[in-house]
Amino acid sequence: MPRGVLFSQSVRRLEDGSPVRTTVVTVAPDAPVDVGAVHGRSLTSTETVHDLASSAGAVAAVNGTFFDIDAHRYKGDPLGLYVSDGTFLSEAANGRTALILPGRGKRPRITELRSATYVTSSDGARAVVDGTDRVPGRIVGCGGVGGDRRTDTGAPTGDPLPGRVCSDPDELVDFPAQWGVPTPAAGRHSVEAVLDARGTVTAVRTPSGGKVPAGGRTLVGTGSAAGWLREHAAKGRTLTVESQVTDPEGRTVDTSGASVVGAGPALVRHGRTWINAAANGVSKTAVSSRSPRTVAGIRPDGTLLLVVFDGRRPRVSEGVTLTEAAGILVDLGAEDAINLDGGGSSTMVVRDKVRNSPSDPGDTDEERQRKVSNAIVVVPRSPAP
Repeated sequence: MPRGVLFSQSVRRLEDGSPVRTTVVTVAPDAPVDVGAVHGRSLTSTETVHDLASSAGAVAAVNGTFFDIDAHRYKGDPLGLYVSDGTFLSEAANGRTALILPGRGKRPRITELRSATYVTSSDGARAVVDGTDRVPGRIVGCGGVGGDRRTDTGAPTGDPLPGRVCSDPDELVDFPAQWGVPTPAAGRHSVEAVLDARGTVTAVRTPSGGKVPAGGRTLVGTGSAAGWLREHAAKGRTLTVESQVTDPEGRTVDTSGASVVGAGPALVRHGRTWINAAANGVSKTAVSSRSPRTVAGIRPDGTLLLVVFDGRRPRVSEGVTLTEAAGILVDLGAEDAINLDGGGSSTMVVRDKVRNSPSDPGDTDEERQRKVSNAIVVVPRSPAP
């Protein structure tokens, strides 16, 4: 392993004596590595953590964000905030906790984040962009902006609700080239503006659904947003899309060159167990149930902790509750910590080998890997010439 990157594994005993296999990678602030988030060939595909690590040349990796596991066509779509190498690729489930990996020489951070995206036409008109890289009108996990309603009750909401789906008939959704596949067909009255790398509208499609140009993007509108595109996105005009991420104090988070992984809830804050389940829309049952977990923590000196707890293996590794995970992170010296995607997604790869025992079916640890949307990777830096 590179200097400053350590791997360890142990079986811990919880308060009731239950075992939990715990796999840990620590990354010192001065380690000659870069830590970031990566995804596969498109944002709509899934790959194993092993394959994502291999493609990135990583010495260690764990799974990252929640993703739309129930979608048939766009199964890998990240849920909540996702930024990779400075590129904004999925909007926040507003107010949920996120891990900020700001790039070389900067301290990682865990806090609650919001995002806002706007598009401005060269005719001076400006509009809110509801989402990035997702099906228009389908807000999985809710927590979006303007006009969202729960599909189960019809009630309006702006709160994050993991496991729920919200809808909005009037949406503007941005599809950068990283989307990687044809855009969704959003109904016969939808409108799609196709932009080149300079932001110039090269075509307008009705209804939506088609290829995203290399280096460019498209904007899909439904309902009143389709009307905005008809009026302000004529061929030859320029559309400028800008996204901003803000912390609880309203300060802009610099995402240039950074990766941001939205998940939650928080587990540790200021060195003590602190689980903001309600703010993340997480139920008491989810907090108190034992499951496989992937978590990240930060020590006071900036050391990053990547931790996987195996579960669903009676008498071998029972998994942990969020409260138990928080306690172990405090024991490991974390000042702040966050829960990432877990369950069958929980996987750690070190030196090209799966080091934990994922809980999905399979004869070997490698076969038990679940394909996931993205991964947090630890990549050695190339030696200076």
